[in-house]
Amino acid sequence: MLSRIAESMFWIGRYVERAEDTARILDVQTSLLLEDATLDVGETCHGLLSIMGVEETPEVVDLDYVLQALAYDPASPVSIAAAIAAARESARRARETLSVPLWEVINTTYRDIASGSFARRRTPHVYQWVRERAALVNGTADATMTRDEGWQFLMLGRCLERADMTSRLVATASVTSGTTDQWTSTLRACGGYEAFLRTYRGLATERAAAEFLLLDRLFPRSVVFSLNRAEQCLDNLEASGQRAGIHNDAQRLIGRTRAELEYRSLSDVVADLPTEMERLQRTCALATESVTKRFFAGAESLAWHGMGGA
Repeated sequence: MLSRIAESMFWIGRYVERAEDTARILDVQTSLLLEDATLDVGETCHGLLSIMGVEETPEVVDLDYVLQALAYDPASPVSIAAAIAAARESARRARETLSVPLWEVINTTYRDIASGSFARRRTPHVYQWVRERAALVNGTADATMTRDEGWQFLMLGRCLERADMTSRLVATASVTSGTTDQWTSTLRACGGYEAFLRTYRGLATERAAAEFLLLDRLFPRSVVFSLNRAEQCLDNLEASGQRAGIHNDAQRLIGRTRAELEYRSLSDVVADLPTEMERLQRTCALATESVTKRFFAGAESLAWHGMGGA
């Protein structure tokens, strides 16, 4: 496969997932700020911007500033609007390999940004719209793409981004209030609250919720599930049949991080969740750099400007 096409498919997967997960994070935080009068709005907003990689902020920030930076402003590299526009640009570059329905879904979603309709949507409806459009893009890809190399790159991008963004959700929950309500909201944002209750049959304690979102092997938004799928994609792309060792740097990075998460004591992991999640984000960044060098010959790695790199 041409490196240009491979790179475009990889970033379609990442950008669509990034838009959806940013909406999920904002949904959790805006709901908590409205429901919990004890939260310091400025401190919460600064913490959220920091976790999402916005480094330069004014001393006083409010919810409107956060929504502009992370949702509406197409000039902000970490916003939902920018992610959707970037997904459409990647799709345009790979137009000849996309199915017609998939191109139409991505293009129609972008037209809401370009026309200004997206900027006129308000919370919480804007979050629901983003989740629905992302589900439509992913569902159309699942239904219309052959499971060839293009599909593997799309899934690889989606899984790396999902691991990165789930870690940001967990980090956000750990540095905000740490209450049961906070973790319940985080589980709902991941679409995993009902699955969590069926699995643990109890309240969403910090330990249990963190274990579910990080380590559950059956929940598709958990970090371990996403890293496992990313490893499978890389293995399918290599198809080398080698009998010893791992010669793909990205696969080595992802496998080592997954194994450390799975085999370390959960108490050690939850003792300092923000630091652990930052390490995970750095792994995703380094894995992206390795994928770029290995498969996208002559291409420059596209920047994920948030904390944790590409």
